[in-house]
Amino acid sequence: MIEMKVAGIALDAATRSPIILLRDAVERRALPIYVGQDQAKSILGALENHKPPRPLTHDLFVNLLETWDMTLEKIIIHSLQDSTFYAVLIVRQGEIRKEIDARPSDAIAIALRTDTPIWVMEEVIADASIPVDRDADEAERREFRDFISNLS
Repeated sequence: MIEMKVAGIALDAATRSPIILLRDAVERRALPIYVGQDQAKSILGALENHKPPRPLTHDLFVNLLETWDMTLEKIIIHSLQDSTFYAVLIVRQGEIRKEIDARPSDAIAIALRTDTPIWVMEEVIADASIPVDRDADEAERREFRDFISNLS
């Protein structure tokens, strides 16, 4: 497994669909994951440390973890099947550890809110990663922020 960080959010030029970009520590590989508009907003809010006046779904999940004294140890994006990524949350309560199936977008949104590591299986990176182009990524990130700000 390889630990990755959220590098940002971009827009697919053709479809205008949001894409979460994960990068490895040496910034050699990026993993693009297409997500819906709502998930992109939630992830962007977490990246910008935005606290809504009332808890959104991902905030509610974090509140449940805290209330029940559970820890999100890590998330793992473990497979890619038919262009769909699969992930699990690894949650611990005392000595009990459980895996919970999750969409990668939800897992990432929760991980960002809890400062939890994001891990990706090497075979997923081998199948779906792309080379990193920092200049293009920054331009896409600015374009996406403009797009999101115009939604309201």
